[in-house]
Amino acid sequence: MTAPESFHSQPSTTQWAENGTAQIASQLKSGYNHTVSAMWQAERQLHKSMFIYPVFLSADPDLEEPIPALPNQYIRGVNKLLPFLSTLVAKGLHSVILFGTLLPSHKKDNIAAMADSPDGPIIPAIPLIRQQFPSLYLIADVSLCEYTDHGHSSVLFPDGTVDNAATVTRVSDMALSFARAGANCVAPSDMSDGRIRAIKLKLIESKLEGKVAIMSYSAKYASCLYGPFRQAVESNLVTDEHKRYLLPPPARKLAQKVMIRDMVEGADMIIVKPAYADIISDAKGIAKVPVVAMQVSGEFAMLHAAAKAGVFDLKTMVFEATEVIVRAGADAILSYFTPEFLEWL
Repeated sequence: MTAPESFHSQPSTTQWAENGTAQIASQLKSGYNHTVSAMWQAERQLHKSMFIYPVFLSADPDLEEPIPALPNQYIRGVNKLLPFLSTLVAKGLHSVILFGTLLPSHKKDNIAAMADSPDGPIIPAIPLIRQQFPSLYLIADVSLCEYTDHGHSSVLFPDGTVDNAATVTRVSDMALSFARAGANCVAPSDMSDGRIRAIKLKLIESKLEGKVAIMSYSAKYASCLYGPFRQAVESNLVTDEHKRYLLPPPARKLAQKVMIRDMVEGADMIIVKPAYADIISDAKGIAKVPVVAMQVSGEFAMLHAAAKAGVFDLKTMVFEATEVIVRAGADAILSYFTPEFLEWL
């Protein structure tokens, strides 16, 4: 059926009156002039199960201290974390991702030995969280940067460049440790070539491949928006080597290649970080697995700062920014605003 000729030109008022079909078809506001009908226009709605809350975990079980660069966010030991999570689970929290922080008495090194140590923050906490919240989907972030003395997510050669083989071995061992401790999902963020395959093979060897998922940071960019996170975990980059193993921000097709590679190697889900809308859309078009987007610490901090300066209303802007992520195609969102969304939705 071809469109009426009046659709291809700008008819006069008389023509509109004479052409009833065009006059009716041109009236669109009636379909979204109410809050409810406007909501129905969305292809996808925000809902609580989409949100994954980033948790900063300390090896000191009784620690609870605010993170200056991240408003309303805290580093908590497990004894403080469990009561806090209870309130969120009661409001509909479905998932958390664990990031570790070290104590002053802990030592950082080139291979991140404390990352999966029994004396570190993550391994002792996983079974306790699982025991108290058996239905909570527990993701363990598999990143070395919180635990290395150079701040990178990789093992480095003496000259400061990435040792990909050593990194893959270390990251896959770390992922297996978290899986054995009881994590539902492991999320490697180092971007090393071949690490998804290595993790999957070790899960298979340990007969955990059907119990533990791999959520791969597949499109992780060398963004400047990670500063507040790095402050929280006291991870200071001593070189700019990350610009050679994370994706360059202008790259788009390269991100597609990496996402395809990780899915071929066995990734059960893929992450886009930061939550660039065009990359999320690309991921949704090529992925046969859920697409997760991370609303990163820098964006979180900027939204708070701008709202505090009176630029906009925080809640309104947070909804807008997050709805863009979902509209682009994200199935789940890593967001520091998760506690607020559990109230708002």
